[in-house]
Amino acid sequence: MLLAEVVATSTAVASTRSRKAKVAAIAELLAATGPGELEVVTAYVGGTLRQRRTGLGWRGLGELPDPATEATLEVADVDAAFERIASLAGPGSQAARAAAVEALFGLATPEEQRWLRGAVTGEVRQGALDALVQEAVAVAARVPLPVVRRAAMLAGSTRAVVTAAFAGGADALAAIGLEVGRPVLPMLASSAKTLTEAMQRAGGGTVAVDTKLDGIRIQVHRDGDDVRIATRTLEDITARLPEVVEVVRALPGGRFVLDGEAIALDATGRPRPFQETASRTAQRAVSEIAVTPYFFDLLHLDEEDLLDSPGAERLAALETLVPEPWRVPRLVTDDVAAAEEFAATVLAGGHEGVVVKNLAAPYDAGRRGASWVKVKPVHTLDLVVLAVEWGSGRRSGWLSNIHLGARAGDGFVMLGKTNLETQSRTPRLDAAPPARTKDTHDD
Repeated sequence: MLLAEVVATSTAVASTRSRKAKVAAIAELLAATGPGELEVVTAYVGGTLRQRRTGLGWRGLGELPDPATEATLEVADVDAAFERIASLAGPGSQAARAAAVEALFGLATPEEQRWLRGAVTGEVRQGALDALVQEAVAVAARVPLPVVRRAAMLAGSTRAVVTAAFAGGADALAAIGLEVGRPVLPMLASSAKTLTEAMQRAGGGTVAVDTKLDGIRIQVHRDGDDVRIATRTLEDITARLPEVVEVVRALPGGRFVLDGEAIALDATGRPRPFQETASRTAQRAVSEIAVTPYFFDLLHLDEEDLLDSPGAERLAALETLVPEPWRVPRLVTDDVAAAEEFAATVLAGGHEGVVVKNLAAPYDAGRRGASWVKVKPVHTLDLVVLAVEWGSGRRSGWLSNIHLGARAGDGFVMLGKTNLETQSRTPRLDAAPPARTKDTHDD
């Protein structure tokens, strides 16, 4: 399949607000895709590359060769080119990467160059979220959407199951289950303003009230001595967290899958700033900052999948496997006052808030519903713009970082920065708190 066909579909999807039209356009493209290209096309039509990292960014794509006048690039050739680029490392890799970019982009038309640049930098703005791609797969392969969703959640991505959907239909998708060693998409939490609201939305009655730690989400798979640790985005960070591996290997079970958080604590046991946890878990080098794992769910134990088991059963199994020092502090109660007292203690300990969980609900991998509801205090600040920086790279020629401050006596004190981004050449101000740069780990 020509890349031009993917780009044309992406353009069509971006040009409409109709969910039905978006799904129809993607489904038509997938139906016309050959079996060997389905995984790549599914990734591309969702606006991403198959490779998690390529070593490319806006700087490496600043100066591109003159575009081609005719569309000749095949999807398979583009994927192979990015695979080669992603494998480059060591002395001379920068020059080799630049030459590979020159060769690839030189074969692309202007439209294809724009799309490729967006795919590399994560800036393909077409409104084709993964949920829409899953709907399109269901339509094109003529399989029930819930079966597609569950298979994608257990396999870790939609592109990982699209070939099975077309080749074997619903039966092939239903055969995809949890595998120890292969991360699944994590269950997520919705939000509520109060504990009363959260407990009602979580089903009422007796609920689990978990401490919400300000760390990074980890999913741990163990098979004997083999341990794998994945992030919320399913990135393998096992080599970066030897202290977590040590804790997991000391647990009594042989094969299991745990869900939890890793967090850096100070000498008193209080959480260190999130930026320190993020920095520690992002680097491969030895660090003086250690992280502590805390687990709050159990998805598999000794050949038994627990995904569909009620929360109460999973938590009971978790308590038999994981000692209390490595479990997230929780309260099981039906009393709002008791829950509020527990939440106050959590906040006093320096943590973010609490997550209220329905004890009858299964583990709904990859979904954000009412079974888990987080409650965090929200503080609103009235700030003023103190300065604005000119952007670079993709923001070159546009205003970018803005400095925000609060009044202090007769002057102002800068509290942080946020970004002024451009979309369809219309500036917008991101409303993220200025002194914090965290959202992807939050659940």
